[in-house]
Parts: sequence; structure tokens; C-alpha cells
Amino acid sequence: MADNYGIVLVTAGSKAEAEAIAKGLVEAKLAACVGLTPIHSVYTWKGEVCSEDEWQLIIKTDLSIFQALETKICQLHSYEVPEILAVPIAAGSPAYLQWISEQVQP
Repeated sequence: MADNYGIVLVTAGSKAEAEAIAKGLVEAKLAACVGLTPIHSVYTWKGEVCSEDEWQLIIKTDLSIFQALETKICQLHSYEVPEILAVPIAAGSPAYLQWISEQVQP
């Protein structure tokens, strides 16, 4: 069952910042794994339409520790309001979900 597992999406302004956040989360046992990929975002910020290259973090974790994860991301992130979105995992390989459990410390 995948009840507590999820993917948390976060964007960062540079590869270096994304890597620092990813490493900080894994070292703190708040994430089992973080995938990084370049993206291009179009969004409205303070009344202005912006178009920026960013890095997407795809964080695999146990959502029961979301509050601690969110706090750590905010400590490491340079954005005033970082994207932090949790998406529950409906199903997954039992072996992979078990591995997440072994890596994350609630």
C-alpha cells in the first residue's frame, strides 16, 4: 500500500541551488531520492508575467514528514515563496516503497 508515500515538487532558480536542496534533504533523511531536471516556467509574480529557466526537484518521500520537509526546503531555498507541492503515490512497487521507508526517518 502506498498510503504515506508521495512525490514533492519544488522548483529552484539554478542547478547549484537544486543540488544543494536535494543533498540537504537526503542527508537529513527527509527524502529517499531527489531527481533534478531543467524546466522552463511561465508564471505571474507580483503582477508581472515572468518566463524563467528553472530546475525541477522531484522528491520521493513519506508524506507523514511533510511539515519537516517543507521547513527544511524553506531554510535552504532562495525564493520568497518556493513551490512545494505534495502529490500522493497511489501505487508503486512494494520493493521501491519499502526502500523509501528505509531511507526516510519520520
